[in-house]
Amino acid sequence: MKKIILIVLVLLGVTSVTAQEKEETAVKRVVETFFEGFHKQDSVLMKSVLAREVVLQTTGRNKEGKTQFKNEKINRLITSIVSIPDSVSFEEKLTSWSIQVDRTMANAWVGYEFWLNGQFSHCGINSFQMVNFDGEWKIIYLIDTRGKSGCLKE
Repeated sequence: MKKIILIVLVLLGVTSVTAQEKEETAVKRVVETFFEGFHKQDSVLMKSVLAREVVLQTTGRNKEGKTQFKNEKINRLITSIVSIPDSVSFEEKLTSWSIQVDRTMANAWVGYEFWLNGQFSHCGINSFQMVNFDGEWKIIYLIDTRGKSGCLKE
């Protein structure tokens, strides 16, 4: 009887881990889709993973070391990305991932480096907050940090 109970508990644990991994993979896929659209300058693809209302914020330090914080409009970000001329190359390299999921809420903490015309520009963290709307993860909130030091392997 003890063996049967142990087997059932192990199977339940495996099922739980598999479900969690499936959700984490789905959350990661949302971020990857957002950046696929970002790099292709495809507003439709970017918007496909956004909720109807998205809060967008950024923070960093200015040259004097003072904390800067501002709210932005998601449509302004999308418009600025889509309007980058072909003569300008840009890439946001995703460098690290930490994903947490609880029921209908998820967070993806994603390190990045931003490169402009082949030159390092800045780096930081993108923090994506998501909600699972009846089986579909959507970004509801995005905040990022920006800085020039402490990112590249020196």
